[in-house]
Amino acid sequence: MSSTRIDTETLRRLPKAVLHDHLDGGLRPATVVELAEAVGHTLPTTDPDELAAWYVEAANSGDLVRYIATFEHTLAVMQTREGLLRTAEEYVLDLAADGVVYGEVRYAPELNTRGGLTMREVVETVQEGLAAGRAKAAAAGTPVRVGTLLCGMRMFDRVREAADLAVAFRDAGVVGFDIAGAEDGFPPADHLDAFAHLRRENVPFTIHAGEAHGLPSIHQALQVCGAQRIGHGVRITDDIVDGKPGRLAGWVRDRRIALEMCPTSNLQTGAAISIAGHPVTALKDLGFRVTLNTDNRLVSGTTMTREMSLLVEQAGWTVEDLRTVTVNAVKSAFLPFDERNALLRDVVLPGYASAL
Repeated sequence: MSSTRIDTETLRRLPKAVLHDHLDGGLRPATVVELAEAVGHTLPTTDPDELAAWYVEAANSGDLVRYIATFEHTLAVMQTREGLLRTAEEYVLDLAADGVVYGEVRYAPELNTRGGLTMREVVETVQEGLAAGRAKAAAAGTPVRVGTLLCGMRMFDRVREAADLAVAFRDAGVVGFDIAGAEDGFPPADHLDAFAHLRRENVPFTIHAGEAHGLPSIHQALQVCGAQRIGHGVRITDDIVDGKPGRLAGWVRDRRIALEMCPTSNLQTGAAISIAGHPVTALKDLGFRVTLNTDNRLVSGTTMTREMSLLVEQAGWTVEDLRTVTVNAVKSAFLPFDERNALLRDVVLPGYASAL
């Protein structure tokens, strides 16, 4: 099927896998409005459509720090048990409606403790909400697997505490770990103790790198900290000259280290200048294990269907290309090998075969 003939409904039905999606960046605008009223938080506007537009406009600044600042309002409504249960459940239902069959949701529990919940209680509550969402999605005939990545905030001092929770909940829905927050000035090696602990306990982790900061952050995430995937990683192109990967880029490609790429988000933060010119296409064509992701659906005004549509329309992607990045994502999911294989064999490959 050529790229010009892939309609939106076909794209929506394609089975999708998303590895890089933040819980606090994907709330429904109407939910933010309702929960904000319940907790007495003042929003830029109480009209859901206007709020959605405000988020995208604020995030289009081209600055990662300002982009992150938009999370003030979503986090404000995620400090209670009720708020966490609702947002987690809706998160799963929104993925299912978008054709996602496997998703990994990430969040930093330390950011949800202002209302008196402990970090452990936050994790327990989110897992409860995700379970409710999975049950409803399955009952509706749109089952979706969801794994949780706990994040530590790289500029604060509770990263090891979050890592301990990832170990504690690894048999209760938590599949891995991440560090998030402003990259520049906060290198991942500041948290070697947490990463060493995760490796000792056999908990996989990804690290945000190569977005606001360049090759040194990717090198440090992989070679010093031991990450199994890279969040974003768009700056790996700095180590590719005339289509030939350098030492670091070659390491990433040869060892099938997944790059969790988020085109719309990267445009908003200034890490890329256009969809047509986004590194995800060139890296895909060079054989890197690129994956396609939303990052923050509310903040970026996007969905997996929209990300696919943009690449089809502006970068000439085909169904085969979309299948490639979906297979890449499932292969690099923080799931057991047999479960990844079953998801590919029973769900993903048949879904794409019917569209070809």
